[in-house]
Amino acid sequence: MARGSGGAGGSGSKRESKAGAFFMATLVMWGVSVFFEILFNKRSELTPILLGFLFFQSANVVVRKFVSRDPLSVNTCISLLHSSITSALVILILLNQWMRSGVNEMFQHSQLVEVSWPLAYQALCFSCGYFAYDQLDMLLYRLYSGLIPSILVHHLVLLVCFTLALYRKVTINYLILTLICEAITQYFILWVLKYMTMAKPHGKSVKAEWVLNWLTFVFARLLSHVLITVKLVKDAPKFDKGVELPLALFGMAGMNLLNIFLGIDLFKAFRRELKPQKDYNSHHE
Repeated sequence: MARGSGGAGGSGSKRESKAGAFFMATLVMWGVSVFFEILFNKRSELTPILLGFLFFQSANVVVRKFVSRDPLSVNTCISLLHSSITSALVILILLNQWMRSGVNEMFQHSQLVEVSWPLAYQALCFSCGYFAYDQLDMLLYRLYSGLIPSILVHHLVLLVCFTLALYRKVTINYLILTLICEAITQYFILWVLKYMTMAKPHGKSVKAEWVLNWLTFVFARLLSHVLITVKLVKDAPKFDKGVELPLALFGMAGMNLLNIFLGIDLFKAFRRELKPQKDYNSHHE
């Protein structure tokens, strides 16, 4: 996900301050809720949420001390760390379940909604801790822009959906499938880091990089979320009456909408990068 660089201008800064206050308040309420569940309801299985938060906060301190003190660079490095860990965990979970039960059984409604694959619950808790850390980091360093920053909305939607699913221990495996999109995040983050260091390639390397970006966006993020949404709609009659189905549909609707915005941003970046590339080639002909 692309980060903003903060507002520029009086009215813009005021609007962003109001947005920041709202999202900080929701994050505090989320934190109070998690602590209440762990301490008073004795939900020790939720402890990996706190461990995830502390792990990425500690990584932030290390990167800030030894790599860079620029807030955006630090945030980007930690995002790459989370994306790498989560991608590896999701692949491990899916491969393990595939070998244990086969594709047909692992994607049955009862498997996706009522049970949790080995390590799936812990992986979801860990990612939940990351999104809370990242939300706090972006709020503290104003790494967002606009009245309704899409990245903050994205994290809020994920925190609400993930946490309620963890509390009720339902749809855990559905949510693990949504984390497949973290595979593409690695390429976007590496692309951002490349531009931060001004390491801009030319020619075939640029084209190859964009082919990889578009393929991963379409298959790892856009298509995977569309397929999960279709599966939810198809299995809607199988859900018990309650909040599970509305919450799942709301979460997937939000993710699909954000994917559209991400695709637009990606296309704009694609056009910006190809334009100087064409100018570069024309000057050397």
